[in-house]
Amino acid sequence: MTKVYLDTSTYNRPFDDQTQPKIFLETQAVIIILQMVEVKAFELISSFVLEYENSRNPYPIKQEAMNRYLQLADLRQEVDEAIRKRAEELEKDGLKAIDALHVACAEAVNSDYFITCDKRLINRCSKLTMKVMNPANFVLEMSSDDPS
Repeated sequence: MTKVYLDTSTYNRPFDDQTQPKIFLETQAVIIILQMVEVKAFELISSFVLEYENSRNPYPIKQEAMNRYLQLADLRQEVDEAIRKRAEELEKDGLKAIDALHVACAEAVNSDYFITCDKRLINRCSKLTMKVMNPANFVLEMSSDDPS
């Protein structure tokens, strides 16, 4: 089964300004992805990093919504020494510390996809073997596999 790791920007996208077409489109894609997770079409990956970042969200409604979805995760990755070391390597490649930890967690569980709304992060991860992409592109890629 396809494993997907959604970063915090993806979970929070439905709460952003929906008057911008790109944000609206990404929000629709996030909703589709989460619906597919609910029907077990994908294996959702969670991590200590997601939980930590969400715990610092000053908006209780956003925090609750993300918590609900994190509970659907099939796998949860803790941060260990190997992940810390990998995150440090990723930081040297230009990733922010928190993004590096997210990517290292996703890699540790052999996630097939890392979904983010952060274009800069997508560009910085272009050399990884794991596919790093925007939610809208992910939905399009998944639906192109559909024979119908």
